[in-house]
Amino acid sequence: MGSSILPITNKLPSHSSLEQLTPSSMPASAFTSTMLLRGGEDDPTSSLLFSSSFEDDTAISQTPILPRALSYSPPTTAAANTISPNCFYQQRRRRTASVNSLCPLSRGDDRRQSFGRDVGHAAAETFLLTRLSLKLLRYLGVGYRWITRFLALGCYSLLLFPGFLQVGYYYFFSSQVRRSIVYGDQPRNRLDLYLPKNSDGPKPVIAFVTGGAWIIGYKAWGCLLGQQLSERDIIVACIDYRNFPQGTMSDMVMDASQGISFVCKNIAEYGGDPDRIYLMGQSAGAHIAACTILEQAIKEGGEGESTSWSVSQIKAYLGLSGGYNLFNLVDYFHNRGLYRSIFLSIMEGEQSLRQFSPEVVVQDPNIRNAVSLLPPIILFHGTADYSIPSDASKNFAETLQGVGVKAESILYEGKTHTDLFLQDPMRGGTDKMFEDLLAIIHAGDADALAKDAVAPPRRRLVPEFMLQLARRVSPF
Repeated sequence: MGSSILPITNKLPSHSSLEQLTPSSMPASAFTSTMLLRGGEDDPTSSLLFSSSFEDDTAISQTPILPRALSYSPPTTAAANTISPNCFYQQRRRRTASVNSLCPLSRGDDRRQSFGRDVGHAAAETFLLTRLSLKLLRYLGVGYRWITRFLALGCYSLLLFPGFLQVGYYYFFSSQVRRSIVYGDQPRNRLDLYLPKNSDGPKPVIAFVTGGAWIIGYKAWGCLLGQQLSERDIIVACIDYRNFPQGTMSDMVMDASQGISFVCKNIAEYGGDPDRIYLMGQSAGAHIAACTILEQAIKEGGEGESTSWSVSQIKAYLGLSGGYNLFNLVDYFHNRGLYRSIFLSIMEGEQSLRQFSPEVVVQDPNIRNAVSLLPPIILFHGTADYSIPSDASKNFAETLQGVGVKAESILYEGKTHTDLFLQDPMRGGTDKMFEDLLAIIHAGDADALAKDAVAPPRRRLVPEFMLQLARRVSPF
């Protein structure tokens, strides 16, 4: 889902003001318990299945594979001496037969439990999406502009519902999707993996950070992209992260960094090629990912800072419809409905705008060594994007080129913020941005490029007239 910029009230509710979200304003123990409690609310597993904190994930992983009744405990020495070898052998045979007799039933139970888990997960994810929507409503103001945009959002979602339904079914029930893999110990530290069906050799990998206006970002928003790229033998890891007000920009960057670290360290276990990892973000996710890789480069360019992953492990950074200079966007967002007070709270105050503006940071002569460590950067943007103007990508690419980074911006004439990420993929067939993305990832792989050339066109998910109407009413 793209970065939804809706009219939001100027006044934060007192119970979720920025002062209440920062550790400096409360004891460490209170801040930690508060964040964990909020994490439990937003985490579908802990929300529906547990009444305790995020730590229950550890307890789940310690559950024995076999029930105690079926586990074998050797007899004590005294008991063993009183049992003849023949009798002991017969007891082992009876025990083995007893366990084997349960296998058909066990397999049936496993299938039922697996289906039950899928249904339960679907219900949990639906519950979480509802919570995210209600959380956003707490920040919405009441007025003509908000009402019209909210109605437009409802119409837009309704028109694309046939596509959302099919993508949702794939997300919840496909065996190629590994949902909610834990990558860290903070709330929302989970990622989804989209795996190709064939396993003939290691696959290129995209670590993807989804958008959502820094408020409603969620890993499932990358499902459509993950599905379509996995069909072209590319593994996609959609990284979830804490959103405002659960966290601010520093927390989002920290979560993204931990997710990238997990991918770099573990993706080989899932068939990924650790030498072909790409970092990608969309909308607000593109901004978060850009801040993350730049912060990592600065750490590596300094002295003595330990890091859990390296910029050198990222083959390229791919930004889709992102904003990279907050000084140019804060007033633009305010006029679009993401009011200045809210935006500054997300970004930790006006004094932090420079820190979280990659376009500004890379021009600092004191970090030229760090900037030289950055991988190639490719920025995609539609020229009709009125959520984040396409000049944001164009200017960032030119700035990067000016400081010696290999960078380019690819602009798509007449494409809006959601055309590139939703409408075009749901239209099926081929689209220029998707083909450009494949060409970048499969560059140098003759076999993959040959397969792309003869691959069947993507199937249509939504009728054309509904896509055209959705484009007209889109509030993004």
